[in-house]
Amino acid sequence: MSHKTTSELFVLSHYGDDLFDSIKVVALQFKHITFERCHFNQCDFSQSDFYHCHFIECVFSQCNLSVMSVVATEFDDVTFSDCKAIGIDWTKAQWPQFMTQTTIKFERSLLDGSNFYALHLPELSLVGCRAHDVDFRETNLSKADLRLTDFNLSQFSHTNLTKANFTDALNYQIDITANNVKQAKFSRFEALSLLEGLDIQLVD
Repeated sequence: MSHKTTSELFVLSHYGDDLFDSIKVVALQFKHITFERCHFNQCDFSQSDFYHCHFIECVFSQCNLSVMSVVATEFDDVTFSDCKAIGIDWTKAQWPQFMTQTTIKFERSLLDGSNFYALHLPELSLVGCRAHDVDFRETNLSKADLRLTDFNLSQFSHTNLTKANFTDALNYQIDITANNVKQAKFSRFEALSLLEGLDIQLVD
């Protein structure tokens, strides 16, 4: 894997098996670039615009991607690990029309204020993350792995959570009459919050 500097990030339309380490390119534009099997380590792409780009089998580690724009950009088997990815509108990205398994994965990352509205993201992996005030309305999260994630103030409405795994997840507010939670997994104590929308009283 070759090591790339900031100046080399604008030269080619295709990068393969490259390491981008400690790159800082705040609020810049990247258009029609393909990154294949690339590793981005401790990079700062905050407020940058990726337009019609394609990430294939890439890994982002400890990167700042806050308010990054992903218009018409494709993500194929991409992992975000220990990243700050707040305020991203993922609905602007280019997603496959027919997808049986989600092509992005988040580990121990910050996703506050992000938008996944009405996306088809079966088997999404969102583990150990902080996802405050995230829009999951009408999203297909069937079989999603959502363990250990904090969903404070996030929105779930007409969301497909069939077989989703919320084990050890925190602070979710899910109306079980307005979402599909069939065969979903919840930790026993936190699952009590699912009863809040039923207009019932719990007693010891």
